Amino acid sequence: MNYILFDGPVRNALLPFTFTRPVADILIGIMTIREKWETRLGSTITTITEEYLSTKFPMVEMEENVMINAAYLPNDKLVDMISDLTVNQAIFKGDDVIAFFASENQEEVDFDSYEIIHYNDECLTVENTWDIFSKNDAAIRADFAFLTEDRKSQPIPKSVNVIAPENIFIEEGAKLEFVTLNASTGPIYIGKNTEIMEGTVIRGPFALCENASVKLNAKIYGATTVGPGSRIGGEVKNSVLFANSNKGHDGFLGDSVLGEWCNIGADSNNSNLKNNYDEVRLWSYETEGFARTGLQFCGLMMGDHSKCGINTMFNTGTVVGVSANIFGSGFPRNFVPSFSWGGAAGFTTYVTKKAFETAKLVMGRRNIDFDETEAAILEHIFEETKKWRKD
Repeated sequence: MNYILFDGPVRNALLPFTFTRPVADILIGIMTIREKWETRLGSTITTITEEYLSTKFPMVEMEENVMINAAYLPNDKLVDMISDLTVNQAIFKGDDVIAFFASENQEEVDFDSYEIIHYNDECLTVENTWDIFSKNDAAIRADFAFLTEDRKSQPIPKSVNVIAPENIFIEEGAKLEFVTLNASTGPIYIGKNTEIMEGTVIRGPFALCENASVKLNAKIYGATTVGPGSRIGGEVKNSVLFANSNKGHDGFLGDSVLGEWCNIGADSNNSNLKNNYDEVRLWSYETEGFARTGLQFCGLMMGDHSKCGINTMFNTGTVVGVSANIFGSGFPRNFVPSFSWGGAAGFTTYVTKKAFETAKLVMGRRNIDFDETEAAILEHIFEETKKWRKD
């Protein structure tokens, strides 16, 4: 069977992260949503997404296909139900379609003609940007249980202080000495070819993905995920870093999400709690206003390729778009549009020529080309986000 993940209506609620990727490629827990479904279904999965992203993220359609709503994370029951789908069947949870069978020659999908199968159990979903960190605890636990079942961890080095070693799994090639791991509060997953430097203290749930690293004397609280190739240091709490991003120095990052190719300057901090302890509101690209999160703790949402200089201070509930460059004293406003250059004193447009030069250098350090496909995606985002920039 051919499986395809589609963005669905949550795509706009997950901006700025879905400016540069399908919903399926959101990282939460130990794996992206796409990787979760692929490992569970034992199949490569493609995506239906925005047209400007389709060259990088193409869809492969076959004679018989099962379409899966990428906002839904897999569990055993959902996987079984989806694996059993046949012609003219669909799975719904309330009014939401989770998955449906579609034929290649099918011109339209009319659910009135389908047999509707109702899914009434609980399941993890990603429907807002803040879900990525607020549901990361549950996602790490689910991924850890699935990935480590019937497998044996690499031995924990003798120099490591450890609490609840049965909740720790270390993959091949990981390096760690003279660190403290407390897995009594949640599992700790240490991926392939990772490094945790001396003096670090980690409290689970925690996931260090392949080729990622933790710098000297870092203090990490759960539930935190460090994506493939990313680096963290200082103090980090309940945050998710996508692949190839750096928060390598002292400073606090809490209840936050960083996209790919981000860099946080030394001694930069974000607030994750308002002084009056009120509910945090976040900029919404859908309403072009500030949305209620229902959360008391909510920090920084930073899109791909954005960066900040040393000693940057972010207000509670700050949203930064794609390819923004923030620097200078004071607090920048709590919505920074894509391709903005500046800080509290004001912003100008970060022109694509300069942004592309930086992206090429940054990606080149990881031996990844900044090619025409990447440039075309960022050009589209630059034009799409013009209305929010004020030069």
